[in-house]
Parts: sequence; C-alpha cells; structure tokens
Amino acid sequence: MKALIIGGGGFVGGYLADELKTTGYDVYITCLEKVDSAYVQFALDIREKDDISAILDDVNPDVIFHLAAQSSVALSWKNPQLTAEINIIGAINLFEAVREYEGNPRVIVVGSGEEYGYISENACPLKETEPLHPGNIYAATKACQEMTAEIYARAYKLDIVMVRAFNHSGPKQDSIFVISDFCRQIAEIEKGGKSPVITVGNLSAMRDFTDVRDIVRGYRLLAEKGKSGGIYNIGSGKAVSIQYILDTALKLSTVEIAVEKDEKRMRASDIPIIEADTTKIYGDTGWKAEIAVEQTIEDTLDYWRKRN
Repeated sequence: MKALIIGGGGFVGGYLADELKTTGYDVYITCLEKVDSAYVQFALDIREKDDISAILDDVNPDVIFHLAAQSSVALSWKNPQLTAEINIIGAINLFEAVREYEGNPRVIVVGSGEEYGYISENACPLKETEPLHPGNIYAATKACQEMTAEIYARAYKLDIVMVRAFNHSGPKQDSIFVISDFCRQIAEIEKGGKSPVITVGNLSAMRDFTDVRDIVRGYRLLAEKGKSGGIYNIGSGKAVSIQYILDTALKLSTVEIAVEKDEKRMRASDIPIIEADTTKIYGDTGWKAEIAVEQTIEDTLDYWRKRN
C-alpha cells in the first residue's frame, strides 16, 4: 500500500509517517520546503493544483492523508486570508486533482473539533450529528473544508473519510500550542534562560486533549476501516481545563515558577468547553485513546528540556 501524506513535513505528519511505515506502508510526503526526513518527499504548495496532480501521477497512492493546514486558531485571527487560502482553496485543489486522477485513492480529510464552536450547555460529549457553529476563523475554514469534501464525495463518488480531530499534542509540537508552550517556558526557566514567570492566556477553557501518537494511529485505522463518506470524531473523550494542563506541567518543574496573565494571549473568542463523543470511531475501527494527558505533558517537557 502506498500512502501519500499532504503536509507530511509538519508535526503530525512526521508521527503519521512513522506509524504508517511500521505497519507496512510505503510512505511519501509533501512539504512546503525540504525537511529532514527518511521518506521520499515532494515540495508542494497546495494552492497550486497542477503540482498536486503531478505528484499523484508520480506516486500513484492508494491512500492520501490531507494534513496540510494553517492550524493555529490564534494565527487565524491575525491572518484570516492566508488561513482561508490554505484550508479551503488548498483542499479544493486536492479534491479537483483527485477527481481528475485516473485512480481512486481513499482520502482522509483532517478537520477539527473546533468546528462545533458555540454549543449548548448540555451538548458535550459532542456527537458527529451535532450542528456546527464555528466560533473562530480557523474553525470556519475547517467546516467549509469538510462541507466541500462531502460535496465531492457525493457528486463525484470520491472515496473520502472526514475526521474532526480534537486538540492533540506531544513532543516536537510548535510552541504556539498550549501544552508545548507551557513546557517550553518551563524548560527555559529551569535552564536560567528566562525569569521564573510563566505567561498564560485563558485558563478556564476546557479542551479534549489527545496524544499525537494516539491520533495518528486513529488516522491509519480510519484509512483501513472507516466508512466512505463518513465523518468521525477523534479525541480522548474527556475534556480538561487549561488550568489543569498548567498545574500538571508546573508540578513537573524543578524550580518555583510564578504565573502571570498576558492579555496578548487572550483570543477574540473562546469556546468554554469542547469534548468528543468517540463512540462512532470505536465502533467502526476499534480505536480509543490510550496515552494519558499527564504522560503527554511529561514527554513534551522532556523534549523541550533536551532541546533548550
């Protein structure tokens, strides 16, 4: 089986490539710029449809994992145009390239739990049938990507499986994301690289965090067992507060650290709680999260300690 990971040079792409290789796949990746990777790679800007088509002809993939995205909620507020270009136009370019391609690869389209947005008080855990009310620019683009994927699946009979991935984290993640951000700051403080104060944003929001190593296992299982045209949540099924993430990380610190709120880290809009119902993915693939969030935090902190 040949697997092509669009956006394989990123955080999740690296873990997914390793997961696929260890389970017998031939793996190919695309990335904006050349990365240090053991896999055959192609330079690709997904805003260029013809380049996608050329790669499909070269690789002849059996399954495509579409990971390429502008995935930061904070950045989506600062640069909504870029977010839309990558997340919406880029996805359409991929679907068009697959539609014109002679083969019929399965396409795993990765969306976000953020798509649910403003939900009723008793809606959690969120089922895939819950209406979408995106509360930020990133979430809106991902909801649009998913709706477009559904249209291509119905109109052109493309073999597409859609995923709403809830928050995921782990070693090597960029520090614009909360677990990695806290761990990076703590590691810098421990090394004496900054004053013993950690700056934070909104700590009351509750999110469903899953280890990236669990997430990519779920993507593989959906490629193998997911139903064509189906939409699947993937997450731990248990929301925890950002305050809990911070407290857990601070308990692992070797020094005393003060906490200071930074208004620049506050978002223009924030959803109080997001939590996944994972009954569907478990029923169709047997997948469930296995790595506790506390282990994810510890591993991520160890990564930053070694890096700094």
